Amino acid sequence: MSDALGLQRCFILHRRPYTETSLILDVFSEEFGRVSILAKGARSKRSNLKGVLQPFTPLLLKWFGKGSMRTLRQAEPISLGIPLNGINLYSAMYINELISRVIESETAYPELFHDYLASLTELAQADNPEPALRRFELALLSSLGYGVDFLHCAGSGEPVSENMTYRYREQKGFIASVRKDNLTFLGDELIAISERRFLTKQQLQAAKRFTRMALKPYLGSKPLKSRELFMALSPHKAIPKTRS
Repeated sequence: MSDALGLQRCFILHRRPYTETSLILDVFSEEFGRVSILAKGARSKRSNLKGVLQPFTPLLLKWFGKGSMRTLRQAEPISLGIPLNGINLYSAMYINELISRVIESETAYPELFHDYLASLTELAQADNPEPALRRFELALLSSLGYGVDFLHCAGSGEPVSENMTYRYREQKGFIASVRKDNLTFLGDELIAISERRFLTKQQLQAAKRFTRMALKPYLGSKPLKSRELFMALSPHKAIPKTRS
């Protein structure tokens, strides 16, 4: 990665304190993918970056250095932070954790960057976060090269029929089946997953079932912290809001 790079469009996925005055940022950038950056003095009282380096805020960042940790040189907000609250905030935290856990460091995913921005924008306006989450998970799988044909039976090659049942076989696809279990899907559910357009609760549930199966090999056995936080949240506690 060149020291001569200009300002890059980025989002902060996660930030943690480093020494008394600095931060380590896990950043998702349009051109370089996921990058770890040291923001020296960002926590000091006199720093003009204290309110800038926040998750879900579109940023222009410039950094320098070599090795696994870069050093922040410049940071500018592109706009105000994307307004997220309640369950939609926790959903966005889940998306951030997926990116941090799954994609390789310093590997460009420009299409996924735009999918990420679209997902945050959708979450900011959504009554139900589930469709946005499923669309992003499918975009992530596509970016990882996880190719599966939802529209054709892997056994016969025939187009899937809306009313038929198909069983998922890893590395093969969907094969017509009379069995019904956690690995089987109706044809209309497969079509909805392929189009990333969910018209019924059943289609959304099927998409969630599929993406959990497909993402499991990438995530391993370590539980997602964002999911644990959401599950542990008491209904009597207030859910925090992002800064706008």
